[in-house]
Formats: sequence, structure tokens, C-alpha cells
Amino acid sequence: MALSAFPLFFSLLHIALLSTLCFAGDPTVYSDLRFSYITVSPLGVPQRVIAINGKFPGPVLNVTTNNNVIVNVKNDLDENLLVTWSGVQMRRNSWQDGVLGTNCPIPSKWNWTYQFQVKDQIGSFFYFPSLGLQRASGGFGPIIINNREIIPIPFAQPDGDIIILIGDWFTQNHSALRATLDAGKDLGMPDGVLINGKGPYRYNNTLVSDGIDYETITVDPGKTYRLRVHNVGTSTSLNFRIQNHNLLLAETEGRYTIQSNYTQFDIHVGQSYSFLVTMDQNASSDYYIVASARFVNESLWQRVTGVAVLHYSNSKGPATGPLPDPPNDFYDKEASMNQARSVRQNASASGARPNPQGSFHYGNINITDTYVLKVLPPETINGKVRATVNGISFLKPKIPFRLADKHKLRGIYKLDFPSKPMNRPPVMDRSLINATYRGFMEIILQNNDTTIQSFHLDGYSFFVVGMAYGDWSENSRGSYNKWDGLSRCTIQVFPGGWTAILISLDNTGVWNLRSENLDRWYLGQETYLRIVNPEENGETEMAEPDNVLYCGPLHSLQKEQIHSGVGTFGVSLKIYTLLLALFSAMLI
Repeated sequence: MALSAFPLFFSLLHIALLSTLCFAGDPTVYSDLRFSYITVSPLGVPQRVIAINGKFPGPVLNVTTNNNVIVNVKNDLDENLLVTWSGVQMRRNSWQDGVLGTNCPIPSKWNWTYQFQVKDQIGSFFYFPSLGLQRASGGFGPIIINNREIIPIPFAQPDGDIIILIGDWFTQNHSALRATLDAGKDLGMPDGVLINGKGPYRYNNTLVSDGIDYETITVDPGKTYRLRVHNVGTSTSLNFRIQNHNLLLAETEGRYTIQSNYTQFDIHVGQSYSFLVTMDQNASSDYYIVASARFVNESLWQRVTGVAVLHYSNSKGPATGPLPDPPNDFYDKEASMNQARSVRQNASASGARPNPQGSFHYGNINITDTYVLKVLPPETINGKVRATVNGISFLKPKIPFRLADKHKLRGIYKLDFPSKPMNRPPVMDRSLINATYRGFMEIILQNNDTTIQSFHLDGYSFFVVGMAYGDWSENSRGSYNKWDGLSRCTIQVFPGGWTAILISLDNTGVWNLRSENLDRWYLGQETYLRIVNPEENGETEMAEPDNVLYCGPLHSLQKEQIHSGVGTFGVSLKIYTLLLALFSAMLI
């Protein structure tokens, strides 16, 4: 690696970099992520997947609260790339968010460097490519944001961290899946579920082909591990369970929860959870780890099941017998919803800061704006099948919105997103929510689609205060949890139901509100919150970075990238040339 071969050179490089950044005092973590294609056969069929540094899934980004993070991304794909850091709240810095409304795409064979600070955060998250269903082909990896040493965690230090990435999987790549959606067709049933990029253990000789590589997680008896589980799939809610073991829920997307035991847990697309699992069973055999499809016809979807093996270090035999039973709630429509309602925030635990997180009394704050966002099944607009929110199917941006603002471009977007469903034909448009800086917004996610939906908001955590079946009304506020509702960034909305969230709008920028179901997102089920301080003086929102990319109406401003091979971390050509001269002089 270049860093070890040229330590003095790169030390100077880092010093030069840090002198150009606004990061003051806090440690800096560096990472290089190279996105490329490799061929693997997770379900027994060779296919091209997106790997990171040659691995599928990608490496963990392990950082600590307040760390400055510098990630150099190399795009070795044959198409544009953007990487988004799902759940990482970039204070005042939507320029690094990695979606089309905030960043121009990284062209094929180019480098681009993300620079941001993980401020006032802890917890479990993941990163992934945000363009054109690329996540359906891989390119994802976990993010861990650790507590600072002075901040205690609300449980005994686990004996180890175990990362588990689960998700539905198609043997067709993202390009073929895009073509299916472009043709107005549904993606249909996935071909399986992967656990850490691998197919199922052969628990059933009929359903699982021979020779499929499966994940084995080795543990020591009597120890307690923190399992960080992420649903990185395309569109399928999954039920997670471990044979004969309890799951003690401890953290969800950056917030510690009241610790509760579950034998199984529903994890929806885009969601992340931490469980404490004690290895308290005997070692007569290994145990199944299962992620199976939810809210589907189980007999038809039986093969859409991920199975890994929990292996005790002193195990005496393989896992055998039937898988642990999935939830039996055919006659209990509200079972999964009641499970979601049972997840509460631990108001007495510290998070990123030493003061208790429960000190934010969100239930006593006056709501300044209410938006009822309604989704329906995809419908045809101008001859194309599209997904909508309040009758608007979002058109992909041609240029990041704040970049357009800085260059005073007109006609790029509208600030007229309706606050409630409109009685009019659906349209395709580029309409943003004009959110009030330092306002306190109530958003009702009303799902009149036929499938369960996940929604995610970049740049923020929001308080989940209510969910129920039926149509939301103002009387529904009487059922809100105003005391210990969970603060998170991704939430499910059950079909024929609603979910209510509250957001304190203190983070300036333009932030993506979207469906995490990749098919619905691709078809236009998203918008953005534009949050601008009217008295902006450079202190509440960062300026565009020095290495900002240009596209669309500003593409003529983009200079050709010089591929030096060592000019990483977004260093300017001028600085690179100076340091190269210094390094050359040292060799004389």
C-alpha cells in the first residue's frame, strides 16, 4: 500500500489536506473504497456483482463520535457512481450526502473524495451506491460509530461485535432489473436472501442446491456478542431469528433502546438494529441463523430464505432439523405493528453526548408544519409506469439543488410540494418541500400501496410517534407517543396504514426523503427537504467543497481529472505537485 511505502510523503499530504479543511481538533479517519465488478455465485449462478476493494460485501467503516472522515472513492464501474452514508447525519454539509440532489455523479474511472464529520452520533449504519438500483448488485458495507471513551454504554461491554448484512437478492444484475422497471413490469419474487453476501446453508436438499457457499459465524460458549443486523436488500421485509437464542434489542440506527427480549424480529428494507445475544445453549450442535421473507405467501416464497450457521467453538455437530418457525400471525394483522410499537427509546442512556438523550422533550414542542405524504400503487404517467408521493413522481435531478442555488440557476426545481394529497391527475415533476429552518415538522406517511414500504430521511433522525392501520386524521394525534418514541432515520409503513414522525429542522441543506424500497425509489417515490437559514452567514451551512463536481447546466465548469495514481483524498493538483517536488528532492 502506498501509505506504508511512502510514509513521509503521505504524512505531508495529510498535513496539507488538513490545512485546507474546516476540521478542527478532532481525529481524522481515512479510507479508500474502490468500486469494481467481480463474478461470484451466491445462489449457485455466476453473476457480476459490485465489490469494494475486491470484496463483497464491502469493508466496515469504523469511526468514533466527532471523527472527521475522509473517504476516497474510486469508480471502476462502467457507469456513474454515488455513495450515500445511510443514517450518518452530516451537520451543515449536505454536499457530501451522495444522492443526485446533493452531488453530481462520479464518472466512470474517476476518483472523488468525501469529507464529513460524524458529529453527535453513535450506532449502526451502512453505506451503499445510490444510483440506478446499483445496491441490488452489491456495493454496500457497514458503518460503526463508536462511543467516545468518556461516554458509557448502557450495557456490559460485549465480548465481540458481529456484523450481519441480510437482504433479498436477484440473480439478474441491476441493469436488467432497471430494464424490467423501465418496461413497466414488476420485479417479481427475488431469487433468494443473502447473509453477508452468501447463499443459504443447505438445510433442505430440495430448496437449496448443493455447493452453495454459506456464512458461518463462530462464537465462544457463555459469551455475549453485539449483533449489528442491517437489511440492505431491494424491497423485501425480512424476519430475523436465531435458533434457540434470544435477541436482546439494544440499539436502533443510533439510539439506545429500552432493552427487550425477542425470539424473532422484523427488519424492513434499509433498517439497522443491534441485538445482544448470549451464547447460552449447549454445544451438541450448531444453530441456524435465519432471515426469511415477510408479508408474502410463505409456500410460494419458501425459497426466499437466508440461512447461516451459528457455530459454537466447541460444537459437536452441524445444525439439523427444520428451521425455527417464522411468526405465525396470519390471523393477527397487528402483530408486526405491535412489535414495532414496543421499541422505545432508552431516555436514561447517554448517546453521543454525556447528558441524557431523553432531555429533548419532543412532545412539548409546537408543530410548525404538517405534511401528509400519501403513496399509491405505481400508475402510468405520460406512458410510463411511475411511483408517486402526493401524486408527484420525482424527476431525477440534472444538477444538485444547492449547487444550482449558488450559481443562481433558475427553473431547476420548484418549492411547491403539496402538504397533503391533491385531487388531480399524477404528474412527473421536480418539486421540493420548502421546510422552515428551526421549525418542528410533523410528517404523516400514508401507505395506500399494496406492499409494506420503508421511508428514509437523510441528514436527520426523526421521532416515531405513531402508527396504525386506516387513514390518518387529526384525531390520530391522540394516540401519539409523546414521551419515549424512538429516534431513528428509517421507518416502515404498513400497507393500508400510516406512520407519524416528528423532525426538528436544525440541519441546513437539501436532504433526501425517499422510499428505501429500491423499485419504488427508482420509479420516483421521493422528494427533498430544502432547509435554508434566511440569515445565512456561513456559520449554519458549509460552502461547496473545493473538489465539487459539476454536471448538467454547469458541466462546462468541470475540469478533466488527472489520474495520478497517488493523488488521493481529493488533494488539489497544485498541492500534489508541490509535495511531489518535495518528495523527489528527498530522494536526491
